[in-house]
Amino acid sequence: MGRMTSRRRVFRVVDGNLTMRPDTLSAEEPLEIRVAGRALTITMRTPGSDFDLAAGFLVGEGIVSQGADVAGIRYCAWATVDGSNTYNIVDVLLRDGVPLPDPSIERTFYTTSSCGLCGKASLDAVRTTVPWPVEDDPLSASPGLLAGLPDALRAAQQVFDRTGGLHAAGLFDGTGRLLCVREDVGRHNAVDKVAGWAAREGRLPLAGTVLMVSGRASFELVQKAAMAGIPLLAAVSAPSSLAVELAEELGLTLVGFLRGSSMNVYTRADRLGLHDPRQLVGH
Repeated sequence: MGRMTSRRRVFRVVDGNLTMRPDTLSAEEPLEIRVAGRALTITMRTPGSDFDLAAGFLVGEGIVSQGADVAGIRYCAWATVDGSNTYNIVDVLLRDGVPLPDPSIERTFYTTSSCGLCGKASLDAVRTTVPWPVEDDPLSASPGLLAGLPDALRAAQQVFDRTGGLHAAGLFDGTGRLLCVREDVGRHNAVDKVAGWAAREGRLPLAGTVLMVSGRASFELVQKAAMAGIPLLAAVSAPSSLAVELAEELGLTLVGFLRGSSMNVYTRADRLGLHDPRQLVGH
């Protein structure tokens, strides 16, 4: 897994018995994202798919709306005093005509792997104009289809199997076929990596797709899904109140506590064919 994991010897205590054994840890390192040589943000992330992460971050911020807006991404060599390449700084070059980031969205301090909104100048800066409205997306996904997504996502998590310490985001089409999966110590980073993959593959907007995340559904994850044109976000845990409000405002379907055949549908239940509770109890 390269730099995505590291090994460390640990004391293992089981029923009072002490042993020493090697343990595999999820790696966490800072990534500085620059645009045209100017630092935009620093996020703590799991190394891997860094170019996807950078592109997806810019999609989520509304700086770019399609892969063609990005002219190139590269690691910055000579970033340290000794001239070595740490592979922890990437520079994004925008195509001619794409405006550089507005200073109002620049993050004034680093973003931890568990907090994507920290450092925002204001909440208004997050409520960027969605380039791909999802309200009229005709996606139809049955509860039965959604019920199978957590297991499908879990089965695709290669690094989690070794560490137990990573979140995942998986993109599925309307038939439940997995299109892309990315892992990271941060939920928002995993989603950025999926959105960045889509941008770099020329797949935006992601109409007719479902985004499945391994943790809770925050405001920012709803915003990132909407910015990529994803009409349905499903999470294994709870959404926040602000996430539900934003999903309702945007016409995005938000599903939480998706575990087996049970789930809570907070907004736009019509995409799941749900209009009357008796539909699920055989009446």
